[in-house]
Amino acid sequence: MESAQFVILAGLVIGLIYGAVGLLSGFCLMSSMRGFLAEGDGRLVRSYALAIAVAIAASQVLAGSGAVDLGKSIYLQQSFSAPVLFLGGLLFGYGMVLSNGCGSRALVLLGRGNLRSFVVVIVLAIAAQMTLKGLVAPARIALVQASQATVNTNSLPSLLAALGPSEALSRAIAAAGIVVALILFAFANPAFRRSPGQIAAGIIVGVLVASGWFVTGYLGADDFNPVPVTSLTFIAPIADALQYAMLSTGLTLNFGVATVAGVFAGSLATALATGRFKLEGYSSPRHMLRSGSGAALMGIGGVMAFGCSIGQGLTGVSTLALGSFVALAGILLGTTAGLRGVLRVQPLAMA
Repeated sequence: MESAQFVILAGLVIGLIYGAVGLLSGFCLMSSMRGFLAEGDGRLVRSYALAIAVAIAASQVLAGSGAVDLGKSIYLQQSFSAPVLFLGGLLFGYGMVLSNGCGSRALVLLGRGNLRSFVVVIVLAIAAQMTLKGLVAPARIALVQASQATVNTNSLPSLLAALGPSEALSRAIAAAGIVVALILFAFANPAFRRSPGQIAAGIIVGVLVASGWFVTGYLGADDFNPVPVTSLTFIAPIADALQYAMLSTGLTLNFGVATVAGVFAGSLATALATGRFKLEGYSSPRHMLRSGSGAALMGIGGVMAFGCSIGQGLTGVSTLALGSFVALAGILLGTTAGLRGVLRVQPLAMA
């Protein structure tokens, strides 16, 4: 089997596992924030924090050992626009509240029979493609060109290394500091400590992020036919998956498209096996309008931010890229604005 084919197969398997775990555990940043801010249940947000910790620890071990060059990813660029990353995160976070979940969550719920998620996935894909290559792309490019800066330090380890420590020591200090803080935050909650399912979900998702880096960055490192070094992310891959479904004879299957297919298939198989499959639709036209609007904001914002709550919040942050922390801050702030305060998204009245 050629390396590119193996990468695609591995992407499918990673997606299958993520889809099953996502359905069984409810793993989702928006649900995590809602439970933490509005409902007083912090278990999901601690599962997300644990996933970040595991992703950082495992990914930095891969990078430190030389197995994977994370510098080849889109996150560790010398030139980037912090304002556009932050603005994209804000749009994505607020859109996530409007749509009641992110892109990966929509794929998981679609596998369970949620037809609202079908609309979210399609609208998100179209909006993302428009922002990547279509009508919205010139405005996005103009914003980036007007605000981007070239920096010598594009990650936390490089920032520490500028103060004197070696690159290896700087990587260890930065990773260890964040990982320990996140683990302490996660396990400080008694309810989380009594939730083995949520603990397992956080660990598995974190490992899947590192697995994606290993598959594309190590197993896919073919000098004659290299594949992009990437891991779990869902905005551009959902857009590519829709395009591939329509124009497959003119396109090449890749890791991201295979992962998207795997998430849907993994959720569907798990829902059928556990009796959770149930067709659901919108309660009103207003509900559909809100959901579609949120999906459009996620598609546009996700492209601007170089990723979503998974693509930046887990995968990007696992590289310790400064731009990823900026994007994640925007996502968290946008989500918080949608859940609390004057911009709070009001619950819909049942039809």
